[in-house]
Amino acid sequence: MAIETWENLVKKQLKTDDIYSVLSKPNLEGIKVKPFYDSLKKKLPVLPRSEESTHLVSHYHESLEDDVYAFLLTENVENLSEKSIFVDDLKLAEHISLEDTNRYFSLIDVFSADESQIEDQLVKELQAKNFEKSICVNISLHQNAGASIIQQMAFALAKTKELCEIYGGEILDKLIFRVAIGANYFFEIAKIRALKILFNQLSKEYHLDLVPYIFAETSFRNKSVNDSENNLIRSTLELAAAMIGGADAVFSNDYSIGITSANTAEISFKQQIVLAYESIINVFEDAANGSYFVEDITEQIAQKSWQEFLKIEENGGYLKNIENGNIQKMIYNHATEEQRWVEEGKIKLIGVNLYPKLDVKKNISELYDEKIIKAVHWAEMFE
Repeated sequence: MAIETWENLVKKQLKTDDIYSVLSKPNLEGIKVKPFYDSLKKKLPVLPRSEESTHLVSHYHESLEDDVYAFLLTENVENLSEKSIFVDDLKLAEHISLEDTNRYFSLIDVFSADESQIEDQLVKELQAKNFEKSICVNISLHQNAGASIIQQMAFALAKTKELCEIYGGEILDKLIFRVAIGANYFFEIAKIRALKILFNQLSKEYHLDLVPYIFAETSFRNKSVNDSENNLIRSTLELAAAMIGGADAVFSNDYSIGITSANTAEISFKQQIVLAYESIINVFEDAANGSYFVEDITEQIAQKSWQEFLKIEENGGYLKNIENGNIQKMIYNHATEEQRWVEEGKIKLIGVNLYPKLDVKKNISELYDEKIIKAVHWAEMFE
């Protein structure tokens, strides 16, 4: 359909010539979204993943051993074979028994708890292990703290650059990115794809041509303590976005916030099973390739994120900007604006600010601190 034909049809249906003001939908990322796409300025190449298909990652349970091929271990398990093993605990990493038939990945954050320094001894210990990807660049916290997608991608690059400055470009091949997938479905698909473009571009600065390994998990940001059933729907969409975007591994955090059980943990993981085995969306190399909308916002996110990264570098890099409080302030400014959108109903959460069960509300100033990066979920305002 030609753009003129579409415009005339919509003008007739909306009974106005000013259709774009009616159909435009603002977003906090500053991304320009058109209501109709009939072409693309620049078609992106197929964006590959490191893995042949997306790994479905579960906490270990003996009943899953025959069917699940990727585990996030919380304790050492003997006699596992032909598994992908993810570890996010240093003590476990120190004592885990490395089996030749398994593949090992570290999700241990090598930046300190306040993000102000790189734990050099930890990096060296992890590099000495027989892990396929031994150094984790964790930006999951930033998403849960309220950072924008542009900021998350810029921070990922800036943290990566800090590692390269100390350990050289060869460390790029040992990195794994841990990201949280938020509520904006199509933007989150584009976020995963943009990270592939950005990391590849950075790797070329070191005369390499690398694809990032991306571990994606569901967010806590848009979840509610009092509305776990809707949490389940939200996390399912997040998992779908991660798979379609081309994440190498996905993990579903328990959808029930505060009150978890073996049953809620099982349901959380089985969301991945349904998506993978019923919809088969985890096997496509770049499922969103060719979508004018997703391609366009992928390109915009990549360009804006690269410019934000360059600003951070011009101001001394990630660690310097943490030291002077700029990163914390950037996240705070976006997080509080996002929270205002929730408060005003521009961002809608069923059962929270839309058809709420409770009428309790905290002030934004009670939830956020401009000097600290901390996870806050939107619904805390109403809980």
